[in-house]
Amino acid sequence: MIERYTLPEMGDLWTDAFKFQTWLQVEVAVCEAQAELGYIPADAVATIKEKAAFDPKRILEIEAEVRHDVIAFLTNVNEHVGEAGRYIHLGMTSSDVLDTALSLQLVASLDVVSSQVEALIQAIRYQAQQHRDTVMVGRSHGIHAEPMTFGFKLAGWLAEMLRHRDRLCRLHKQIAVGKISGAVGTYANIDPRVEDLACQKLGLEPDCASTQVISRDRHAEFLQTLALVAASIERFAVEIRNLQRTDVLEVEEFFAKGQKGSSAMPHKRNPIRSERLTGLARILRGHAIAALENVALWHERDISHSSVERVAFPDCCILIHFMLVETTDLIQHLLVYPENMQRNMNVYGGVIFSQRVLLTLVEKGLTREEAYSIVQANAHTAWNQPEGNFRALISKDERVTSHLSPEEIATCFDPSEHLKHLDVVYQRLNI
Repeated sequence: MIERYTLPEMGDLWTDAFKFQTWLQVEVAVCEAQAELGYIPADAVATIKEKAAFDPKRILEIEAEVRHDVIAFLTNVNEHVGEAGRYIHLGMTSSDVLDTALSLQLVASLDVVSSQVEALIQAIRYQAQQHRDTVMVGRSHGIHAEPMTFGFKLAGWLAEMLRHRDRLCRLHKQIAVGKISGAVGTYANIDPRVEDLACQKLGLEPDCASTQVISRDRHAEFLQTLALVAASIERFAVEIRNLQRTDVLEVEEFFAKGQKGSSAMPHKRNPIRSERLTGLARILRGHAIAALENVALWHERDISHSSVERVAFPDCCILIHFMLVETTDLIQHLLVYPENMQRNMNVYGGVIFSQRVLLTLVEKGLTREEAYSIVQANAHTAWNQPEGNFRALISKDERVTSHLSPEEIATCFDPSEHLKHLDVVYQRLNI
């Protein structure tokens, strides 16, 4: 089995050199399979493996003349191999090389992405552990709702990334396929057993029913999955941006010594990394749409997908890896301000505890409609005053005090009541 050619950096996986190396892997694997089945001489394969090489610059020179990338590649390889080169590409079509090699690139890229997803999962898990009991206000529609903890918010992020880890694992099976079936995929000029053996050597599974190409629904799923990971990163980034707003300031991106926020306003500390991540997610979404449009090719094959993929795959793989690295570092070094969370939670005298007051009054015998009317009136009065204090208003309202003691009112404003079931979620996520 030929060892898969791997490099540590995502960008290196999308160079011409790496692409041509995967093409050569495919060609050599097919030659080995052909020899094992008795179709070509074993000594020819030995010569091919010993001498096969390529020069990316030379390939581009030949391509400029022949206007065909695979022919240019094969011509250059044969310049190194000599007579035995006549057994290379025997019975194959260009897409056998291109699509199978592309699968090798996608699998290698997927491995890098999955590794960084795991790093992000661990970063979120750690912060969720640290801030399990860091009380803050939960918001819906951008408006204060009820108490929660910052750790609980992070637990939701963790659950989302764990789902992505599972998606990437399933995606590996869908994308790790090869195709050595010749023109229009009928195996007219090549034994299907060659495909089986070659794919086995490459660590791939044969595509069960290819045309002249591997059907592009697989590739669309690949880019859609990356776009979905990017959408989650965008969700996290938008949340950080909102929580960093001056009037909120519950979390903040790490601001390095010597960093500048504005050329005009020295006080600025802007959430530039989160904003960058938000923008990059849009690029991935755009490429995912293009990948969907690549699925509908003419008949058994055209090349309308090729130009798209030459841009989309490198862009998306490099971008998602960058986004994951950025997000991991951002969360690892995120500044969290519990004092500001406490301040914001108690604005307007703890108006966010209105439901606890409502339910307690119902427990004392009031109808829900009566209790709701009383609580809402006090809450809105507090909300519409610069120094409004919901708790003070409730404590003076005879409609409330006739049913609730000062101790019972105090219990309504105890945030621990909202956190008593946190363990359920934390246990589910093994935090």
